[in-house]
Amino acid sequence: MAGESNPYLVLGVRSDASPHDIATAYRALARQHHPDVSQDADAERRMAEINAAWSTLRDPIRRKAWDRQHAVDVAAAAKAKVESGTWHRGPAGVGAAGPPPGNPRGSVLTFGRHVGWSLGEVARVDPGYLQWLATTRDGARYRDEIDAILATIRQRAEQSNAPTKRRGLFG
Repeated sequence: MAGESNPYLVLGVRSDASPHDIATAYRALARQHHPDVSQDADAERRMAEINAAWSTLRDPIRRKAWDRQHAVDVAAAAKAKVESGTWHRGPAGVGAAGPPPGNPRGSVLTFGRHVGWSLGEVARVDPGYLQWLATTRDGARYRDEIDAILATIRQRAEQSNAPTKRRGLFG
């Protein structure tokens, strides 16, 4: 099994993706990287990798066996990519924000444009994304943590905007 790549990362789906989502991701990548369509010299190798990932994930028994054997952890894989310097944007904009800025705080996202970033890092750079994430199904498991982070940001904003007692010209 040496050299085997993570089929979830190859197809750009989360480890808890539905069979429909996996099939959709496979079809999109196959259309993009098929050797008859792609001008890329590496198209055959890339298509073989996509087909291998599809073969593993489309069969529920093979998928469960792979998950058990490899203990899929997308966040750890993203962190390893950042540390090794091989970070690149995945399909459909996944990881488009690039590597995390550092000083992590809170849960690490395993999906979306901020994959591999902690919620604290996202809050410093893009608090609007956290507001949006809290309203989504994917963000439901982070909702309490996001609310606490956003409340802290609001408190700081209110404190910095609070009117200060002005002093007169002579004291």
